[in-house]
Amino acid sequence: MKRISTRKLTRLSFLIALAIIMTRLLSLRIAIGGVEGIRIGLGSLPIIFAGVVFGPMAGGVVGAVSDMLGYWVNPIGAYMPHFTFTAFLTGFIPGFIIFYLARGKVNYLTMIISIGIGQIISSIILVPIFLQMLFGIPFEATLIPRIIGQAINIPVYAYLIKLLLNYDLISSVEEIKAT
Repeated sequence: MKRISTRKLTRLSFLIALAIIMTRLLSLRIAIGGVEGIRIGLGSLPIIFAGVVFGPMAGGVVGAVSDMLGYWVNPIGAYMPHFTFTAFLTGFIPGFIIFYLARGKVNYLTMIISIGIGQIISSIILVPIFLQMLFGIPFEATLIPRIIGQAINIPVYAYLIKLLLNYDLISSVEEIKAT
């Protein structure tokens, strides 16, 4: 089993805390049928960032842990593991595409593609399916607003992550892999 460094654990913990704050406290929530149907904010940014910089499993763990801890800190209805799974995929898919398919080459186009695929699968497809299964909210009622929201979020996430990587806050993906 590969050991995780204290530095990497600290960075991932910071991203978990940031994801909780940005998702639970700094997001606009729109209720549909008495249930939160749409959440507008940048809560997925730290999760995707973890996947792109630290690898797919780190991104998945940051997503899942931030969802579980976020529920504990600020519960919104009953806990549903379905949404923990989508939070895991939010970090895992872009990280997998960047690390294994793009082989660590991070440019704006690969960021758009990797984040886009991840958000289409997790946010646009799975979340509305789970909302319909669990709460009876019609799939169509949440699909269109999610498509519009992700059409805005995906380029914003890609730009901000690329900007963070360029500013040497974390000097390189290779340095992270070494830790």
